[in-house]
Amino acid sequence: MPMDIRVGDVLTMKKPHPCGGGEWLVLRAGMDFRLRCLCCGREVLIPRAKAEKGIKSVSRPRPE
Repeated sequence: MPMDIRVGDVLTMKKPHPCGGGEWLVLRAGMDFRLRCLCCGREVLIPRAKAEKGIKSVSRPRPE
């Protein structure tokens, strides 16, 4: 069963990005995830299955 990942969530990954950042903003969620590194701004498109294996934690912005 797929994880509940939504656009706007911040993912903390098990492995850091080569720039040193480990947090990613979800820009698109579907069969693929489009993620933006919150350290350097690089965007990547990775398959959902691969992304879900690397997720350590998910944080959601609180609704106001």
